[in-house]
Amino acid sequence: MAKFYRKTSQKITESIIESSLFLSALFSVFITLSIVGILAYESFGFFKEVSFREFLTERQWTPLFADPKFGIMPLIAGTLLTTAIALVVALPLGLITAIYLSEYAPHRVREVLKPVLELLAAVPTVVYGYFALLFLTPILQKFIPDLSGFNALSPGIIMGIMIIPYISSVSEDAMMAVPMQIREGSYATGATKFQTAFKVIIPSAFSGIAAAFIIGISRAIGETMVVAIAAGGQPNLTANPLEPVQTLTAYIVAVSLGDVPHGTIEYKTIFAAGITLFFMTLGFNILGFWLRKRIREAY
Repeated sequence: MAKFYRKTSQKITESIIESSLFLSALFSVFITLSIVGILAYESFGFFKEVSFREFLTERQWTPLFADPKFGIMPLIAGTLLTTAIALVVALPLGLITAIYLSEYAPHRVREVLKPVLELLAAVPTVVYGYFALLFLTPILQKFIPDLSGFNALSPGIIMGIMIIPYISSVSEDAMMAVPMQIREGSYATGATKFQTAFKVIIPSAFSGIAAAFIIGISRAIGETMVVAIAAGGQPNLTANPLEPVQTLTAYIVAVSLGDVPHGTIEYKTIFAAGITLFFMTLGFNILGFWLRKRIREAY
């Protein structure tokens, strides 16, 4: 009888745990769908007053002016410009750091360097923003006299430094997960540590490295305070990193301060910018998934 009660209790416990895990997963899906639904509903109200064609083809974004223009391209250009600068800084440095920690660093050095590096991710982004504005920009102006006080270059570089821990940590974990037999097989054929790292370990861990890159891209696209403080807040359709720009997130922050009346077309622009940002991030994630699949098939 006691054995029967134990089995019954065990089954009930397992059922409760299984149901709890299922509800947790379902709740996550519900939250995601709710966010998308709210963005789509509020954006629908915006697009009832502004044509989709004007939204994508108009070259000016001035919804708060007396003669409003609703072309999202200046905000997309500013977002992509600062993100591109950040990735030029973060991707090579993050990958090189991950290779060093995984393949070259002694165990004691790794145990010290990795936590210190990850502390960069704990620094508030507003600190990074003022660091870009008050420290890096004056230094860059000594080498680039034409550089504006507010520009895309300085926050882009700082964003790159800020996302290095995300890329290096995830990439290093992926490289460490590669079985030691693969390394030993490479060394047995006469390959050097450098050749093994770049021709064996990186391809074997590319799935995790690609995930790290996508995390870095999404983090850079969604960054708010650095660009809001140091990029200038001017919706400028340009590819020149020396000029001030405004990103999608910086615009959302600027309009969400409470000065714009609720329900107006100006208020609804933040949802139009938000759903644009959502689709941009979704697109990069789909691209990363496709690229990861192609690389897996190639190897």
